Amino acid sequence: MEHIASRFMRYVQIDTSADPNSTSFPSSEKQKNLGKLLTEELRTFGLKQVEMDDNGYVIATISGNTTNQNAPCILLCSHMDTAPDCSGTDVKPILHRSYNGAPIVLPDDPSQVITIERYPYLKEKIGDDLITASGLTLLGADDKAGIAIIMDFVQQLTTKQFPHGDIQVLFTPDEEVGRGVDYLDMNKITATYGYTLDGGPLGDIEDETFSADGMKFVFTGVSAHPGYAKGKMVNAIKLASAFVSRLPKEEWSPETTSGREGFVHPVSIQGGLEEATVQFILRDHNTEKMNSYADKLTRIAEEVMIDFPGAHYRAERSEQYRNMKEKLADVPFVTEYAVQAMERAGVQARRAIIRGGTDGSRLSFMGVPCPNLFTGEMAIHSKHEYVSVQDMEKAVATLSELVQIWEKHEA
Repeated sequence: MEHIASRFMRYVQIDTSADPNSTSFPSSEKQKNLGKLLTEELRTFGLKQVEMDDNGYVIATISGNTTNQNAPCILLCSHMDTAPDCSGTDVKPILHRSYNGAPIVLPDDPSQVITIERYPYLKEKIGDDLITASGLTLLGADDKAGIAIIMDFVQQLTTKQFPHGDIQVLFTPDEEVGRGVDYLDMNKITATYGYTLDGGPLGDIEDETFSADGMKFVFTGVSAHPGYAKGKMVNAIKLASAFVSRLPKEEWSPETTSGREGFVHPVSIQGGLEEATVQFILRDHNTEKMNSYADKLTRIAEEVMIDFPGAHYRAERSEQYRNMKEKLADVPFVTEYAVQAMERAGVQARRAIIRGGTDGSRLSFMGVPCPNLFTGEMAIHSKHEYVSVQDMEKAVATLSELVQIWEKHEA
């Protein structure tokens, strides 16, 4: 049986970067390369119900062996894509055995140094085996750590005999660009409850996420020849710039908020003289606040327009995902069973909230309540990304306990 460290290191060497500018699904065809490999490996484990569909979703079912005919089917989910924020091409994973607390200098770019001062969680990992990239790319622990954990767990199911109900495995593309379950065929998902494995520190269990919207402002100016533009031209670039410059400087942004504080974040600005577009993401744990955020942005736009007579704008808002707590609050035992499983696996559970979202956010509103479990992935979306091998092993042990707890209950 392959050790989880070598399994993980194989997976991260497959480039699965998502492309936020693509209109195809998945956004990058190369994500299917990992999907094909996982499909083949699941079949080598002896699973009969395994497929990767045309959209790149990998779905597998492990039949239960319990005498409890009413035991619910449980879903385990991780995503195959990596974030476009940092290169995922030619990842070179490095295993650092028995981490001693000293700075980790990444060899392909010695200016990239991972230290306890910058990442305090490393204090808890002294003695663990850590995996990093080489300094030129992200590692891809987000979320190939989750994939490796699930795959290791599934393989163990073929060798360990303990009672469990039906288990479904789901590996998704494009989670990092917010489209992870856009094309998922829910008719193929028979699970009643589920868990994403896409969390960070050992013991973390997250059942609350942001609610998220996207909002776009399109500013239309007045075009004129620049040599004869006096009193005629209204430059849309300047209009959009004035709009962004009026956003609050000391609040309401990712760089000035933490905990349960929400934010509004401009993520792109593009255009020319006649038309310019500013894209935002809106985030808060309280869904009701999203309307006030959109209203405030609109008021700022209206105020800016006063200084640009002859121009106009339009605003478009779209829902992205909602706080999974709105659904998980109705089924608190889904989270509680995971806490019990961690305790049985010798892990101290830590309830946490996500300043972001997971596929579980959407799945919870699609009928499968789905909190998020730890994997050990840290410093994600960066060249400093790392993961503890022991954290991944504890996650596998947690899953083993979790399915045994569910086996004793009814759907």
